[in-house]
Amino acid sequence: MSTTTIRQQNPLFPLGQTVATPGALAALAELGMTGFELLYRHHRGDWGDLDQEDIATNNAALKDGARLFSSYQLTQQIKIWIITEADRSVTTLLLPEEY
Repeated sequence: MSTTTIRQQNPLFPLGQTVATPGALAALAELGMTGFELLYRHHRGDWGDLDQEDIATNNAALKDGARLFSSYQLTQQIKIWIITEADRSVTTLLLPEEY
């Protein structure tokens, strides 16, 4: 399998409980977004603005059950991270500074 971003229609893994930090919610609201479109991308293997090494790590995590990470640069100042825990119990939208 290539280390390029996977794009497909069906979800690749369970999201678990989906939560967002106050900072992520405020940033999304500022942009008139809900975050659902980012979750949709993350859930289907569009990892956003990651380098090839991080994409390969995520693609391997789909097989070995490790944590999944996406990063979406929405504006020059606003970046949203999405992290799905290794046990797939929770997926969190957050700002990098909230990590």
